[in-house]
Amino acid sequence: MSLFNKPVMASKTLRVLARLLSYPDAELRGHLADMRGALHDEQALAPQRLAELDALMASLQRGEPLETEAAYVELFDRGRATSLHLFEHVHGDSRDRGPAMIDLAQTYEKAGLFLGEGELPDFLPVVLEFTSTQPPQEAREFLAEMAHIFNAIFAALQQRDSAYACILGALLELAGEKASPVEIPAEEAIDAVWQEPEVFGGCSSKGQASPGQPQPIHIVPKAQRPARPAQGAQA
Repeated sequence: MSLFNKPVMASKTLRVLARLLSYPDAELRGHLADMRGALHDEQALAPQRLAELDALMASLQRGEPLETEAAYVELFDRGRATSLHLFEHVHGDSRDRGPAMIDLAQTYEKAGLFLGEGELPDFLPVVLEFTSTQPPQEAREFLAEMAHIFNAIFAALQQRDSAYACILGALLELAGEKASPVEIPAEEAIDAVWQEPEVFGGCSSKGQASPGQPQPIHIVPKAQRPARPAQGAQA
């Protein structure tokens, strides 16, 4: 069995990936060399994936700061397909999203972990930092539960020719899954966005069955749900 088919210790790698998905401010750019070193020291990812991440970090390092930051906002904050808020892909704007947020935040608190001011519990960097605290097998299983969302975001990033796609590919690799992008539907018209959705009406790329039907994928497992904030959170 290949090393990359086994659960591996990847706590540092997950924290680096979480940070790389955060806003690329001066602080992040100042730590890129250390982040690269952590990825290579842990060797939790295949060499080709490490090379892709190296290229992404190099582009963040040499890019003009304002352009890099603006590109991040345009990519992740304008449209649902590339949203890093996982409940956006699961619940959309339905009423289920609020209770899910509360439940997830309470799960963090039960583990002795608290969100920083302004942080949302379903933000992918937050979830990855929680995952980094789990034993290898549990971390892999938890990532695997989110693979359908990672694939959807991966596909959307590939459609935009974004180097950030390699991060989602890395997460799928750590989950023991293979990146298999799904078809991404066109963005909704602005009028439709403001309508109360039917919890995604069974769209497979958003990981949810029609209302009233069994939900095959759950971000928050009953036995062990996430519990980790992003940077700025306190244990």
